Amino acid sequence: MRAGAAVGGAPFMQSRGYGPYAFDNDGRRYIDYIMAYGPLLFGHAHPPLVSGLDVLAASGSVFGSTHDNELRLAQRIAAYVPSVQQLRFVSSGTEAVMSAVRVARAFTGRPLLLRFAGNYHGHFDAALFGAGASAHAMLVPESGIPAGTAADVIVARYNDPSSVDALLAGRAHQLAAILVEPVAANMGLVLPQTGFLNALRARADAVGALLIFDEVVTWLRLGLGGAQTMLGVAPDLTTFGKAMGGGFPLAAFGGRADVMESVAPSGCAFTGGTFSGNPFCIALGHRVLDLIENDETLYPRMDERAQRLAAGLRSVLQEVGFDYAVTQLGSMVDFKFRAGSAVTNYDQALESDGERFATYYHAMREGGVLLAPSRNELMFLSSVHGDEEIDETIEAARVALRRVRNRTLG
Repeated sequence: MRAGAAVGGAPFMQSRGYGPYAFDNDGRRYIDYIMAYGPLLFGHAHPPLVSGLDVLAASGSVFGSTHDNELRLAQRIAAYVPSVQQLRFVSSGTEAVMSAVRVARAFTGRPLLLRFAGNYHGHFDAALFGAGASAHAMLVPESGIPAGTAADVIVARYNDPSSVDALLAGRAHQLAAILVEPVAANMGLVLPQTGFLNALRARADAVGALLIFDEVVTWLRLGLGGAQTMLGVAPDLTTFGKAMGGGFPLAAFGGRADVMESVAPSGCAFTGGTFSGNPFCIALGHRVLDLIENDETLYPRMDERAQRLAAGLRSVLQEVGFDYAVTQLGSMVDFKFRAGSAVTNYDQALESDGERFATYYHAMREGGVLLAPSRNELMFLSSVHGDEEIDETIEAARVALRRVRNRTLG
């Protein structure tokens, strides 16, 4: 991903970041919509998050012991996410999802995991193949994933409950969990269709399996209650990450108390990590929640600017003559180089024109706008992307899309 293999050319080399901007080694400024692939809800080097770090470290950056601030942060999270009755901290989204899957298998005593093509859940073996993000080309066994691991994973079509039914036929009694991004953000931005998540809830309940929501991207991006509160569907387990650490490595998984009792030492499902719940990152997690709780305008402001960006992109696409749908939810914006309605699954996402995207990516970069170098990613706004940055982005898109059109006609 960072090498930009999907778009070709020299990879972007970043020297620093500040606010909504990334700077290259020559000191040139770019409006950054990568935002570290989502964690930077407040932009780069947000002063309340990066000042006084020596004070936090002075008491010790890692203990190897539990501490009061860890418990207090878990309680704060649980207050906003009612489905989470117990919680365990880890350091990355990969660890969070890997651990949740292990716990689900321990609780149910079953091996089978069902997940969805185009949903990225980290780089552990059971999650990687058939995934979105930069892992879309991972194969078994060429990528080092054993065929035996793949045998215990079913990959269904997002937004298609019938594909779940077909793939589970004869194996439903083996199902430990259904794992899903409630709002998919790793094959571009793909929204769940009405009834899809409810259908997964019903199917998990019908066979005694668990429903796991991967909210590594969506929690805090879509509010303090995450996608599950916005969409009104409660999972059994939830994974958290990205924005919760404000740019520092902090993640977690949690859920129903009876399920979480499977975690050692209460149960036999071991999860651990020397840096899990370390006091330095936990303190940053508290700072993030403080910032959100003390700014009632944060989410409306980001949503308004994301809507403004989406509307501007729609206008430019229409002006240039491209029938591409623009999708926006909260502070996330995306469009695919694919004609017609918005993408609903990974098969459709892969229909997007990679060559056109590569031309667009480089033209935007030349125009001072930094996008993720992959058609599977999307645009993340932060609280410090303002009207000036949105206007500059729309104008850069106008120039870039004209270049795409001219190359297509040529």
